[in-house]
Amino acid sequence: MKGWEYQKIGDFSEIGRGSSPRPIIDQAYFVNGNIPWIKIADATASFKYIYRTKEYVNEYGASFSRKLSPRTLILAASGTLGFPIFLGVEGCIHDGWLYFKSIKANVDKQYLYYCLITFVKSFNSFSYGAAIQNINTDILRNTKIPLPPLPIQRKIAAILSAYDDLIENNSRRVTILEKIAEELYREWFVRLRFPGHDKTKIVKGVPDGWELKKLPEIAEITYGYPFDGSRFNDLGIGKPIIRIRNIPDSSTTDYTDEEAKDKHIVRKGDLLVGMDGEFHINHWFGEEAYLVQRSCRIKSHDPSLHGYLSKAIVAPVKFYESILQGATVGHLGAKHLNSIDILIPNSEFKKYLSVFNNLVEQKVNYSSSINNLKTSRDRLLSRLISGKVDVENMDIEFPASMKEELVHA
Repeated sequence: MKGWEYQKIGDFSEIGRGSSPRPIIDQAYFVNGNIPWIKIADATASFKYIYRTKEYVNEYGASFSRKLSPRTLILAASGTLGFPIFLGVEGCIHDGWLYFKSIKANVDKQYLYYCLITFVKSFNSFSYGAAIQNINTDILRNTKIPLPPLPIQRKIAAILSAYDDLIENNSRRVTILEKIAEELYREWFVRLRFPGHDKTKIVKGVPDGWELKKLPEIAEITYGYPFDGSRFNDLGIGKPIIRIRNIPDSSTTDYTDEEAKDKHIVRKGDLLVGMDGEFHINHWFGEEAYLVQRSCRIKSHDPSLHGYLSKAIVAPVKFYESILQGATVGHLGAKHLNSIDILIPNSEFKKYLSVFNNLVEQKVNYSSSINNLKTSRDRLLSRLISGKVDVENMDIEFPASMKEELVHA
């Protein structure tokens, strides 16, 4: 294409690495912290910005870390490799991140972000390390990307940003739905201020007529299948597979040509729990896929309990996550799941539980829309970045998010 050229990233941007206070488990860095501490696990490749983190460092912790301003572009250099994301807030980045600074004026930062998405697989193939794969700064500096003239870069970024704005809007809706469900659960089942509570006697912390039941009594727990890892592929051969890392955003690019029983197939709306490391809990909203070992599906025998159960298991699962973490990776076992007590309302109250099912249904629908938008965006992305779609003479209106970015450029 006329005016297009390839340049090494290191020729137009400096590359830095995040920094972590050591030892990372020292709470002196975190007590009363209010500065977002951004780890790889806080981000997802499905979204463009990161706004929320699970941990916060204080000023003392920040002095040993790398504090960056909002709109800084960062890239995962370890763990889930290669995906880029923007900071939505000021925060300190873990040393598993690389970041871009002093980007030259002839390169649009939003365009660079979309280029980097197309290199995720390449970064994974270049990575090294026996136990933990990494992308080092030299790999990133020497990566060549196509650079059309700046106006074309911005048009390409504007088209793709329109998709991401819709993804972001749906993501906010999902967050709101989750907050509604969490608050309703706390009000009814933790504070016990449920409809009719003023007329119900509480006996040893349990409303009269309600009962505590073990999780296996009310739900079927199906554990993932021990597939042969040597038969996994990213070529689309066979059926998609779900591993722990796929649970949060219901997205997978891995497949297996091995077959397993139907009970190991996960379908839209199924409740999944990761059982190693961070015990992710989420409803699957992707396509049908096999569930791999170290994860499980929990399906209530009574459909009216489906949405409620997804909130009722959070506290006990997270409790086990907190006590099982140590020098080795924490593992959630069947004995832990089988010991979980669930408060079951009487039959009269169960009619109120439909609100949880409705919230889950809406969440799954919005989340599915996010995945569909992302798929459409990625299909278009490769054609735009390669110049197969000529945007030079297109009259393109910049979305609001990109206009704001250009103001701060």
